[in-house]
Amino acid sequence: MSEGGRDAQLKHTGLRPGWTTGACATASATAAYTALLTGEFPDPVTITLPKGQTPSFALAVEEAGDGWATAGVVKDAGDDPDVTHGALVRATVRPLPAGSGVVFRAGPGVGTVTRPGLPLEVGEPAVNPVPRQMMRDHVARVAAAHGGGGDVELTLSVDHGEEIARSTWNPRLGILGGLSILGTTGIVVPYSCSAWIDSIRRGVDVARAAGRTHLAGCTGSTSERTVVAEYGLPEDALLDMGDFAGAVLKYVRRHPVERLTVCGGFAKLSKLAAGHLDLHSARSQVDKGFLAALAREGGAGEALAAEVASANTGLAALQLCAAAGVPLGDLVAVAARDQALHVLRGAPVAVDVVCVDRAGTVVGRSTVR
Repeated sequence: MSEGGRDAQLKHTGLRPGWTTGACATASATAAYTALLTGEFPDPVTITLPKGQTPSFALAVEEAGDGWATAGVVKDAGDDPDVTHGALVRATVRPLPAGSGVVFRAGPGVGTVTRPGLPLEVGEPAVNPVPRQMMRDHVARVAAAHGGGGDVELTLSVDHGEEIARSTWNPRLGILGGLSILGTTGIVVPYSCSAWIDSIRRGVDVARAAGRTHLAGCTGSTSERTVVAEYGLPEDALLDMGDFAGAVLKYVRRHPVERLTVCGGFAKLSKLAAGHLDLHSARSQVDKGFLAALAREGGAGEALAAEVASANTGLAALQLCAAAGVPLGDLVAVAARDQALHVLRGAPVAVDVVCVDRAGTVVGRSTVR
């Protein structure tokens, strides 16, 4: 039997991965800052992703003037039907006074956060935490290599980004003016429903053949790291279920293991808790009314429940309840576990659910049942 785990699943699909907007922005920023310090644009420019991969990007834009440099790369999303595939992601770098650090600005086509509930403060450019850290790290490396101070203003832009963003959830989330710069690994994992579900089944088969009795279905790399830290599971016990919670549960129903842990982001698992088996944002949404009902069960008064029902995001609802001492994360985990047991239809599989935030911190869990 061949190897298992997340990487083997991706390999089995036969689909070509691509690069996130965060990886593209990091490549552009690295090239632009190098040019600002040396007068030469590295082409291709090589970056290091959070898991250690070192992809190279060809430059589509090289421009420089007095005290500034701009570089741009075209996003390749691989075989994923990503609306940002082919978008030109630019970074313009200007020096700042010593001690300023890296200051992010939203240029044309990059959105600005206008509502609470996202992992960024209101008024900030829609550049998510992991891409920000990637860019800070690469600015520091370039500075160390070429004698710079590392204090720069970094303006990110995406050609036609405001138009592309109309096809995303950004306007509904209060991210206005363009796209978000996203990505936790730098890699776009392509999803063909049939190929990915087949890879989930193969992952279960490999794990069972290896004698694994405890498997974990994870929505992504962050939740995968959490279950490894929590339970010490080996790679071939990890199932990259992505958005396909139903595929995992239905296959494990027919091919049981002693225990299944479902781990994922709070918002995604709130969808499972509400009865959705496909967690993709195009096919199911976070039901804030459902979260409000759970909050009431956890002791929330009507005023808090109303705030939860009108929250901008699932994260905002979670934060409201946490501030009031209402364990919404645990309530979602328990409801998700019970939905999973319902789908398993009495199969001899014990289930527990772990909800995490974007940083991988556990924000809710159920008991094993």
